[in-house]
Amino acid sequence: MGLIYTIANQKGGVGKTTSTINLGAFLAHYGKNVLLVDIDPQANATSSLGIDKKNIAGGTYEAILEENNIRDYILHNPKLKLSILPASPDLAGAEIELVNEVGRETLLKRKLLPLAEEYDYILVDCPPSLGLLTLNGLVAAVNGILIPVQCEYLAMEGLGDLVSTIERVRRVISPDLIIRGVILTMFDTRTNLANDVVLEVKKHFEEQVFNTIVPRSIRLAEAPSYGIPISLYSPGSIGANAYQELAKEILLGDGHQLPEV
Repeated sequence: MGLIYTIANQKGGVGKTTSTINLGAFLAHYGKNVLLVDIDPQANATSSLGIDKKNIAGGTYEAILEENNIRDYILHNPKLKLSILPASPDLAGAEIELVNEVGRETLLKRKLLPLAEEYDYILVDCPPSLGLLTLNGLVAAVNGILIPVQCEYLAMEGLGDLVSTIERVRRVISPDLIIRGVILTMFDTRTNLANDVVLEVKKHFEEQVFNTIVPRSIRLAEAPSYGIPISLYSPGSIGANAYQELAKEILLGDGHQLPEV
């Protein structure tokens, strides 16, 4: 069985989608069969891979709320060796429609579990909120949650709300739910505050914080506009090196051997 990780943080602009796309790309780079699942109505993960969300036949909306075959909506990029279940504008209405669904919190999990037999990694990119879509993402995180945290003071605010939500989901729905790790992002070496945030996050999460720290990088910000991950847009840049090291750290932590590439 493959591993299902959900990337979540209810605060926007912390590198959540950037981490999903680029971590997925480097896991694929190391020979893993990777599926990205975009459950954010803004569809940033979808557009970051050069996909026009207005012209797709269907995606996570249909996968979650309809009885169609989820595999019919998966798109594969042979160049990246990466697949994605895209998001479409229809997903914006899913929060309302989910309210009346039986077992609404587990809909995504039920759709993804069969796919775990076909993929080594499934990465779910959540919206910047704590609504029903994110709740579905948390419940679907069979192997844990990855939390990107921007190395700025305001990014710390609200982190407690996310942790409290995770604890409630664990208590009520998914007793085995864990935080797989915290990803420190947008680290600015020029500020003392960034170092203070790193220390504060490590104080609260201890061994759950990944050793790899993702620096603030113009190249990382530019890559989505070209519809490709940093591994193709600017290999060898500090951003690419950081996400490659993060992929290695996750692979080794999951018991994989690193292949020669």
